[in-house]
Amino acid sequence: MRFPRASGILLHPTSLPGRYGIGDLGDWAYHFVDYLVSAGQRYWQMLPLGPTSYGDSPYQSLSTFAGNPLLISLDKLVAEGWLTPEDVATVPDFPPYAVDFGPVIIYHTEILGKAYRRFAETATKVQKDAFDAWCEENESWLTDYALYLALKTKAGGKTWVEWDKNEALRDPETMIKAAEENAVEVAEAKFVQWTFFRQWRDLKAYANSKGILLIGDLPIFVAHDSSDVWANPDLFYLDESGNPTVIAGVPPDYFSETGQRWGNPLYRWDVMEEDGYAWWIRRIKNTLQFVDLVRIDHFRGFAAYWEIPASEPTAVHGQWVPGPGMKFLRTVQAALSDLPIIAEDLGLITPDVNEMRDTFNLPGMKILQFAWGNLDEASGFLPHAHVPNCIVYTGTHDNNTTLGWWHQETDDHIKDHLRSYVAYNVTEPHWTLIRLAMMSVAHTAIIQLQDIMGLGADCRMNKPQQTGHWRWRFLPEQLSNDGKERLRWLTRLYVRLPEQQPREEA
Repeated sequence: MRFPRASGILLHPTSLPGRYGIGDLGDWAYHFVDYLVSAGQRYWQMLPLGPTSYGDSPYQSLSTFAGNPLLISLDKLVAEGWLTPEDVATVPDFPPYAVDFGPVIIYHTEILGKAYRRFAETATKVQKDAFDAWCEENESWLTDYALYLALKTKAGGKTWVEWDKNEALRDPETMIKAAEENAVEVAEAKFVQWTFFRQWRDLKAYANSKGILLIGDLPIFVAHDSSDVWANPDLFYLDESGNPTVIAGVPPDYFSETGQRWGNPLYRWDVMEEDGYAWWIRRIKNTLQFVDLVRIDHFRGFAAYWEIPASEPTAVHGQWVPGPGMKFLRTVQAALSDLPIIAEDLGLITPDVNEMRDTFNLPGMKILQFAWGNLDEASGFLPHAHVPNCIVYTGTHDNNTTLGWWHQETDDHIKDHLRSYVAYNVTEPHWTLIRLAMMSVAHTAIIQLQDIMGLGADCRMNKPQQTGHWRWRFLPEQLSNDGKERLRWLTRLYVRLPEQQPREEA
């Protein structure tokens, strides 16, 4: 697809302000779209939007098809009549600057339950027909997810391999009985998803009407404890009890000396190929209901992936195994007629990964925090080495904020290299990297909101292989600093404003 010269901001919706303990799809999401417009931006990039579980990582979702219920705007449910003002009059004392996931989950689950019960009792025929039609359209994943969620709740949140054996392994008679016994819980889960999808549809329509495109994120692998694996065990390498025999990760790298042991089960690509990768095509199409473009996390796994025996405690002992490669991408391209995909091509990148990315003309990624430290080596992350068909970032969600990086993770070699490169004393490292991103030949520049706000390491979104992250939120007054004006000026200076781009011929 064609990418105009443009820029945008990386911000997960959970980081938005609001009174309910977590960012949501209410007024602040619309305010942020307006902020992007006034700052001259074109893109809002975010992390995966699925329901999170243990560890709260959006990259370990309970379903790759479902939306995160915590993002549902409770105020919008009040406006629709599914909640009353009294239902949300008293809110726990949530911290405004971080997501305290435990209490947030408890509160939102209770309130969404109230909304479902009022819907079940008072919805009109037109509303119920709309709900039923949506459920039928999404039947390929929805009922499995809703039943999985009901059984997981009944089991006290345990992973599905710890449930009753007949439920875990989906004995047909047991499934029929479980659906009957949990009919109310299944209907509630479906209602919550319908609500999420409607609210997200409205937000996306608003953003698109303002010229803002949404960039989503699709992890190449899915969580073992998910409805995806529970409902489709034949697509993964599992033992007779449902446990993974081999798992995903990456070998030792920039982030970890022992590699990253993600724990996701690996795909049986040979089985997926038999029906033309139908599950994957449904997955990508579903994601493109949420967003306009999708970044595929760990894109290199389509060329080859790091296979770790499930018994290994780290990712050190593993092996590279060929992925589905070109055949898979050609099949997806034929199904979609286009590939609105960004290839996350970080880590150990081999020539076959580059060939696969370039054959389909997919933009890769350049991270400016990775560029510095060795004057005698050519780094592809240095601004002068960028190519037009790429996305340049100051840092990603896995990186420190640029101020945090500068003060905590750089040495004299890195500092001297950057100073020499820009030929001035660096006093605002975040704005130095923002400027370098904007002046890059890369068609797209994406900046973490934390860098625009000049925030430090305490506002980092994630640190790989550590728990307790994904919590950062900004305060309303922080959006009023001078960052917007500085960002718009640089966007204009380096010809990335939407109005500076050539108009497409009809």
